[in-house]
Amino acid sequence: MKILVLDTIHGGTEIAGALEKAGHTVDAVDVYRGEGGIPAAEAARRSYDLVVAPVHLDPDHPLLGRAPECVTHHEAVRRLLAPCRPRMMVEVTGARGKTTTATALAHVLGGRGVLHTSMETSLFPARQRLWRRSITPASVLPAAKEAVACEGWLVAEESLGVSGAGDLAILTSGDDYPCAAGKKRALTEKVRSLAAAPLVLVPKGVRVPGGVVADEVAAVEGTRCTYQYGKVQGSFENPLLALRGYRTPLHLAAAAACLLGYDPAGLATFAPLPGRMAVSREAGGLTVDCANSGACREVALDAAAYARALGGGAPLVLVIGTEGQTICEGFPAAEVQAAVAAISPDRLVVVGDYDAADLPPDAVTATDLEDGIRRAEQMSNGGTIVLAVKTWR
Repeated sequence: MKILVLDTIHGGTEIAGALEKAGHTVDAVDVYRGEGGIPAAEAARRSYDLVVAPVHLDPDHPLLGRAPECVTHHEAVRRLLAPCRPRMMVEVTGARGKTTTATALAHVLGGRGVLHTSMETSLFPARQRLWRRSITPASVLPAAKEAVACEGWLVAEESLGVSGAGDLAILTSGDDYPCAAGKKRALTEKVRSLAAAPLVLVPKGVRVPGGVVADEVAAVEGTRCTYQYGKVQGSFENPLLALRGYRTPLHLAAAAACLLGYDPAGLATFAPLPGRMAVSREAGGLTVDCANSGACREVALDAAAYARALGGGAPLVLVIGTEGQTICEGFPAAEVQAAVAAISPDRLVVVGDYDAADLPPDAVTATDLEDGIRRAEQMSNGGTIVLAVKTWR
């Protein structure tokens, strides 16, 4: 087939290479920067059998009409994995909670496997770091290859949907936002991709056709999770269940384990992840770190409440904002303002490229997370610091 792959900077290059290895004739176009592959004008003069495009591309992009069939990057990955996929594969998508859900599930699967998240891709059970790449659909390809090589499972975090190549797909959140030049809704696209998965798990309050709601398998009350599915039944306690940022991911991980035939009792020992409400103490001060790709107003509020509960009446320095830009999800100025107003920190550090008019007059600005941490430490005087910056770590 003659195939045109669009968007080389978000996994298109990797998909194009895999398609070429599969015997296809492939062109690729960098639709955002115009720096990779062939020029868009050249692609517009050619005809193709198939166009492969990311979900977040403007649906009115002219190159989408260069072939009778157009599929997403996710769908292309499903086709590429069809001949040889891991013995067990779980895909995790959603606006927030993806990394924690995926890591918690890997925590209880045991044996050999590969965990692919925005933090890193690692080989289990040794938790040996393999690499760190994006969570575009294309990044699932090398992770799946490693899982096949070790004859183990794969748990993969993905943005804006799933390939459907796995045994189970998990949607972690019903949160929605515009994408594709504002012409699509992210949740709609995620749900559309879930239709290709043989089994779908969703959180409480989210309905997907044919999906299993986590409450049908497990229930959380306070710091205890009780579960029953087939022959798998029991309960575990973990203080993290008291935190909103962990309650749903642990709930989903427990339910997912049950659906796959594993006992999730091991989640009792699951510990906070870096950037996911991790607590550190140094020189008399306390830091609650929730700077991650899922940082948002709600996460910031939870982190501040948690920090105040741990730090008592100590002055609170809030570091909030966005480090770099993402195609699909950001931390809008209005959401930052709402978080700051609700938290009412003693001192404020804002990371990212925001208009001065959108910031409180007493806000200190920082270029990136590291700069924000440094400035917060200078002004905290042994108090409490909350890191709520949207960033890839």
